[in-house]
Amino acid sequence: MTTTRFAPSPTGYLHIGNLRAALFNYAIARQAGGTFILRIDDTDQERSKDEYIAGIQEDLTWLGLNWDKIEYQSKRMDRYAAAKQRLIEMGRLYEAFETPVELDLKRKKQLNMGKPPVYDRAALALSEDEKARLRAERGSHWRFKLDHTRIEWTDGIIGDISIDAASVSDPVLFKNDGQILYTLASVVDDTEMGITDVVRGSDHVTNTATQIQMIEALGGAVPRFAHHSLLTGPQGEGLSKRLGTLSLRDMRNQGIAPQAILSLMARLGSSDPVELRRDIREVVAGFDLSKFGSAPTKFDVDDLGPLTARHLATLGHDDVADVLTSAGVPDDLAEPFWNVVRDNINTLDDVAGWWAMFRDGATPLVDDEDREFIVQAFDLLPPLPYDSDTWATWTAAVKDATGRKGKGLFMPLRKAVTGRQRGPEMADVMPLLQTKPRV
Repeated sequence: MTTTRFAPSPTGYLHIGNLRAALFNYAIARQAGGTFILRIDDTDQERSKDEYIAGIQEDLTWLGLNWDKIEYQSKRMDRYAAAKQRLIEMGRLYEAFETPVELDLKRKKQLNMGKPPVYDRAALALSEDEKARLRAERGSHWRFKLDHTRIEWTDGIIGDISIDAASVSDPVLFKNDGQILYTLASVVDDTEMGITDVVRGSDHVTNTATQIQMIEALGGAVPRFAHHSLLTGPQGEGLSKRLGTLSLRDMRNQGIAPQAILSLMARLGSSDPVELRRDIREVVAGFDLSKFGSAPTKFDVDDLGPLTARHLATLGHDDVADVLTSAGVPDDLAEPFWNVVRDNINTLDDVAGWWAMFRDGATPLVDDEDREFIVQAFDLLPPLPYDSDTWATWTAAVKDATGRKGKGLFMPLRKAVTGRQRGPEMADVMPLLQTKPRV
């Protein structure tokens, strides 16, 4: 059975970059009728916070990415300790004692000599007495001893990958303070939870190579791996400095529709065009991992606005009944009101402004050269209530009285009545007005 996972670290809110891994893994599991696991990577107890765990769950639920199981790595520390002991007994995990400063000096020396900055395994040459002395002085960390062979796999997006393990430093699995790092925790979890497919960012490729050796050392089955491209800004710039403004939480607060986010992210970076989908089921049905490429993918948050507007235009008034009620729209006007404005809003937050205009009237938008014309035109406006013929009847009377026609007639009247340069057909606007327009 296909089993995938999404393993966010609860040290902040989810952002648009995190979503790619979540969505891809979710889609693979759902297409296969398999299991999708939400795995909270909370081994860093100092930085992990309950509010971020709650935020992760809220964001995924808002998007419709419902998980079958939730796991917390902080509750599995005994499993990681057992794996550590097994690797030590196998001779695949060794204690090292260099400080960060010493490691940095080694790297700089290697680079100056034109060599790759790979850890030299000096710790393996230490005697037991030397280890005891260093352990007392500074503590230690633990490294996985890689077999210096080629690590190869067929990536679901990139294709065939081959990495020489000798070109990679033995990865640190436990820090000086005893904290386990993601590298091993993920391997233990993937192995014991039966993860069959892993999709994550291309910045994990080298990490995947080392994890494949760890999985094999622990007797696990190596999952199918796929590494999606990383997102950049519209001009190819890195997103790292902007992620604080690209959180899913902020997008939700800005009125961006989840359907817009899902539709864009399920196709962005693939050979398929972006198509607006109504819900997560349609997104999953149209998802194809093989269509994605490895080149950096440009993301523009401004693309979500038009997609949200297109989504809202497809909704019936029953779909937004709560929003209409909150805005104060009377029940008997809810359907005609929504049918008139739905093609003219960018987010549901715009509903309240439109209803305020219909209910209270607008502040007229009048150019200086049109002021006398608007006063004369408003004197010809019949009393309330208005109907679907009012606009045609009124503009015909104004035309006869002033001689104006075409854009010179209709645009100044629209701006004066609605306070806006654009909007619905005025024949549809007039019957909804609750207050007679005034200059």
